[in-house]
Amino acid sequence: METLEQPPDLLPARMINEYVYCPRLFWLEYVEREFQSSFDTVDGERVHRRVDQPRGELPDEFERVKAEATSVEIASAELGVVAKIDLVRTDGERAVPIDYKRGKVPQIEGGAYDPERVQVCIQALLLREHGYICDTARIYYASSNRFVDIPIDESLIELTHSAVAAARSLMFQGSIPAPLEHSPKCGRCSLNTICLPDETNALRDEGRRSSEIRPFAAPLDDRVWLYVVEAGNRVGLSGETLQVRNDEGVLAEMPLFETAGISLFGNVQISSQAMRAVLGRDVPVFYLSYGGWLTGYARSVNDHSLDLRQAQHRVAADPEASLRLARAFVFGKIRNQRTMVRRSLGSASRAMLQALSLLSHRVQTATNSESLLGFEGNAARLYFEAFANMLRIQTGFEVTGRTRRPPTDPVNAMLSFGYAMLSKEALAASVAVGFEPGLGFYHKVRAGRPSLALDLMEEFRPLIVDSTVLSLVNAREIQASHFDRRGKAIVLTQEGRKIFIGAIERRLRSTVTHPTFGYTLTYRRAIHVQARLLARTIQGDVPGYPPFMTR
Repeated sequence: METLEQPPDLLPARMINEYVYCPRLFWLEYVEREFQSSFDTVDGERVHRRVDQPRGELPDEFERVKAEATSVEIASAELGVVAKIDLVRTDGERAVPIDYKRGKVPQIEGGAYDPERVQVCIQALLLREHGYICDTARIYYASSNRFVDIPIDESLIELTHSAVAAARSLMFQGSIPAPLEHSPKCGRCSLNTICLPDETNALRDEGRRSSEIRPFAAPLDDRVWLYVVEAGNRVGLSGETLQVRNDEGVLAEMPLFETAGISLFGNVQISSQAMRAVLGRDVPVFYLSYGGWLTGYARSVNDHSLDLRQAQHRVAADPEASLRLARAFVFGKIRNQRTMVRRSLGSASRAMLQALSLLSHRVQTATNSESLLGFEGNAARLYFEAFANMLRIQTGFEVTGRTRRPPTDPVNAMLSFGYAMLSKEALAASVAVGFEPGLGFYHKVRAGRPSLALDLMEEFRPLIVDSTVLSLVNAREIQASHFDRRGKAIVLTQEGRKIFIGAIERRLRSTVTHPTFGYTLTYRRAIHVQARLLARTIQGDVPGYPPFMTR
């Protein structure tokens, strides 16, 4: 029986442009479907607005008719490409494709770089296949208000065919290309925070100095999270602004473009209009219980990184590969616990510091997950014994160790609430990167548990949550009146939760020097960078996962 071969996917001409510019960018945008707006992309949309609306059509008959059409979509199965041409001008059987660019005319021979030349060459070849004579293409540079003619000669045609073939071959390669080395292109690339070119190259080359890593990969957080904690409140939409209301009126407002995510606690509602608006902007919505436990989340259908999830499943099914990652998570956590003890207690904790150092070294040689759990448990017991001494005397908040279900004192109530908040941050990062959040490497798979997010948050527990609790108690920002007793459990009151959320948000937005890369970033951004590095590790892009450990 004869089987019909499936025709190949048509590659967009814009993606061939990206391939010639940087094969890794092509992979991220086309194969993994990653995208992130920047000033350049937004301004480019503004420049294209004039020609993005279809207007006019190409004449069917090649008479001496002059015509003009905008946003012309044209494809070729033979070439294996599709293009949307900004503007086509025809004069009888002759046609000229015109592509709009936001920048200035490059000061180079020919007036255009190869990516743009290849893109308009594809457009010309498509017009030729549809019967037009097309010897010249044009590029309009908006900042210079000038057209540049691009001759469609044999050398450009050969370069274009080679680029299309190479891009198609890369699609089936199965691994992400290496980043560019010290390229000036990276600085203006909208995907630099996703690509992490300097960071990846540094991890591949252990001798590289942190001073060679450009800090553009970790900008400060521009957007903020919206927390709604009071029962009965409602989140609605007014134009481009989110509003938090109750029966008495508007309590707070936040512009959509400033919103990074929404956390709804307990009996809080959000309107369908507001939900559609935030999901349309890839803003996640998290539903949490009154006590802060994550019960669910909503995200847009803008799915991406399917190849990452395939790699994640392969690594999770490999006990040795999973163990290597689990060792890194636990090692980073214990080293950060040791740093917290050293900072708070100094030389008085020498024996404790030595014990934690010994356990961190044993973690690196653990041969199975059971022994790793044992080392982590022993380190946690020692750490929380020291934690009581890290709280200043006469604060009224005594703690004798870690109690979870339920927390039986105010300190453990804050720790539990804080770890729930941190798991939400790690979940947001893992979803943004494209992971399957329920499939972890250290925490076992369990229905309804974001195991991968729990893995990712391990090294940040001491640095973000424990540090926040110590700060609140020692600075007397939180009082005994901010807690309630519910049976055997101690929980934060509504006012206490507001104080704690404010404090942990300040911690997440505070800056720290990245221990590996040497630039400054917020703790929230650090979680996202670590999620990206974890993705690069399981995809084989970097040799091993580097845990985040402060000095």
